[in-house]
Amino acid sequence: MTGAVTIASPTAAFGAQVIRHLDDQLVSARRLLDTVLRQGAAIRARDVDEVLARLAELQGEMANRGTLERDRATILHTAANGLGIAAHTVTLEALTALLDPETAGAARTRSAELRGLLAEVQREHQINRALMRQELTFLSHLTRLLGVEGEDLGYRPPGEPGGSMRATLDPAATQYRARRVLDLEA
Repeated sequence: MTGAVTIASPTAAFGAQVIRHLDDQLVSARRLLDTVLRQGAAIRARDVDEVLARLAELQGEMANRGTLERDRATILHTAANGLGIAAHTVTLEALTALLDPETAGAARTRSAELRGLLAEVQREHQINRALMRQELTFLSHLTRLLGVEGEDLGYRPPGEPGGSMRATLDPAATQYRARRVLDLEA
């Protein structure tokens, strides 16, 4: 996105900038939703490689969203200058006052769609996190049954003590001892 457009009244250039930004946000949100849905399917299928591939896609899209957020800040500052208010107080309704009626309607429609997509992304991401916690808990249980002691494979978010994005087994701590899980000899 190019620099801010200076406005004192509704302009076509500023309106085009707003619509272009919302369209870019929608494309990004659709990619996020697609990736999160495919990641959920991979988690359910227990396809580790696919889960990791989708995680890499999510990280790439989040980097792209950083650029979109900088563009959004530029638009909010431009609107704030045109409205004579602070950028953090600009609402969609206030911003649309700077747009012609047709462009304002298009901005409202795109904004509503974007909010819906982002809510769905968040919902699916939370489901995926719950599924991953469930899988890691099951894996932790299995490793305890197999005699892997001293290892906690439970998920802890980064930033918490012992938190990491990945569960690993310490090779030094994996002294396998055969145990019978089911005694089929009677």
